Amino acid sequence: MLVDDHKTMLWGLERLIGGERTGMKVVASASNRAEALAQAAACSPDVILLDLDLNGDCSLDFLPALLVSGVSRALVFSGTRDQAMLDRAILAGARGVLRKDAPAEVVLRAIDKIHQGELWIDHEMMARLFGHFTRPRPTVKADPEAEKIASLTARERAIVSAITNGNGMTNKALAQSLFISEHTLRNYLVSIYKKLGVNNRLELYVYAVRHPIAHAAC
Repeated sequence: MLVDDHKTMLWGLERLIGGERTGMKVVASASNRAEALAQAAACSPDVILLDLDLNGDCSLDFLPALLVSGVSRALVFSGTRDQAMLDRAILAGARGVLRKDAPAEVVLRAIDKIHQGELWIDHEMMARLFGHFTRPRPTVKADPEAEKIASLTARERAIVSAITNGNGMTNKALAQSLFISEHTLRNYLVSIYKKLGVNNRLELYVYAVRHPIAHAAC
């Protein structure tokens, strides 16, 4: 399938690619986003020769939708020298990049390679893409409070929830509401205080109000 906003280019590509000599067939052509998506869905072409600029509409924005069938492979056919954009095309799912000034035999060979499941990427682009995937990612700073809360067990979360919703219940009443003994409750509270860095039920209540703790099922 051919996707280009220049009618003359589509006309020339159809005559270059189609025919008995090449063993290829142009099953569809499109000049804008709507036509491209409709034709791709209807025809499920093996290879989509795709221009990046469709009268101001960047085809990278809908490239994944063109490939959603899992059958089609995209070969970018563009006149741009913007290497960052061409790299983005590969990262978005294209299997190769071809310049519009490429000789006719190179165009046919690239289409054939893409159809066979190979890539059509030069060494410089491959090096850039390899660097993109191997570049160390910035370390996300951990949230210490989130780590503290994550350390609580489901039962401990339930106890914190009971305390924040208990309107100052005594330990005895709180234990009864949780169907545990006061001794067991005190043991749980010692563990909770240690994990959250608080010293008593009042500090625990304030902490839980400032840092909501989801009530997990026991």
